[in-house]
Amino acid sequence: MGNDGITAKDAAATNMEIAELQKPSFIRIKDQLVEQARNFNLLSNVFMSVALNDILACQHVIRILTGIQDLVVKEVRSQHRISKITAHDAILDILAEDNCGQLVNLEIQRKDTIDHARRTRFYAAMLDSECLGKGKDYHQMPDVHIIYISETDLWAAGKTLYQVEKKFKGTEIPYDDGIYVTYVNAEIDDGSDIAKLMNYFKTANPEDMSQGDLSARVHFLKCEEGGYPEMCEVSEKIYKEGILEGKKEGILEGKKEGILEGKKETAFTMKKKGYSDTIIADILKVEINEIQQWLAEI
Repeated sequence: MGNDGITAKDAAATNMEIAELQKPSFIRIKDQLVEQARNFNLLSNVFMSVALNDILACQHVIRILTGIQDLVVKEVRSQHRISKITAHDAILDILAEDNCGQLVNLEIQRKDTIDHARRTRFYAAMLDSECLGKGKDYHQMPDVHIIYISETDLWAAGKTLYQVEKKFKGTEIPYDDGIYVTYVNAEIDDGSDIAKLMNYFKTANPEDMSQGDLSARVHFLKCEEGGYPEMCEVSEKIYKEGILEGKKEGILEGKKEGILEGKKETAFTMKKKGYSDTIIADILKVEINEIQQWLAEI
């Protein structure tokens, strides 16, 4: 015991109390997460799903990507799940229906996707299975447009837009089954309206009002008070996405070493998505200096 009558145990308890008081409050953490989420662009499938879960913003994007200027979107669903008992689930980033009953599925490429063509095939099949109810004839199936958006030029032919054409071999006779697949990328700038839209996707700058209703929606989410709750949703989904990516690698469960590796993987994912070192450390319950050591490995 020292001269001041304070034991080592008391001092340790006091230090713990001080450390707790110095931790950011829940409200402050929430605000910081939202601030980080405001830096996301529309090539993030989570932010795009929130931004385009708005009829006018979604309609603007679909009109440009399809070239149908009078297309009217009447319904939008984001992160729409289609489940089958014996099949792999499909979670569609954006599913929209126009006034003619056509369905449009907007998908952002995910890093874990290897076979892009088969992914679009699977999503089209899942949509077909959901749309054709018992007792309906095949001609009642709606046209389905799959629009696959990527950051890079997946097909490496130097084009912004790739539209799949179906024909009978050796002829010019079209094979029209009502499924239309389009690939769009943000890498190639051919000066078209689609390329301008993709350039906007890369920044999602709330001060850039060049994209009409889409710009208005992004400005609302990132700058206006009413967009705060939805940006909270974005930040939480991004964080959960990081956790799930770690689980996919099988490193967040089991041995202590595996849990640590899982946290490291999650830290890398969150950093790449724009989170600050402080936020990452607080969420993962790891000292900031250790987080910084991990991130130095990137």
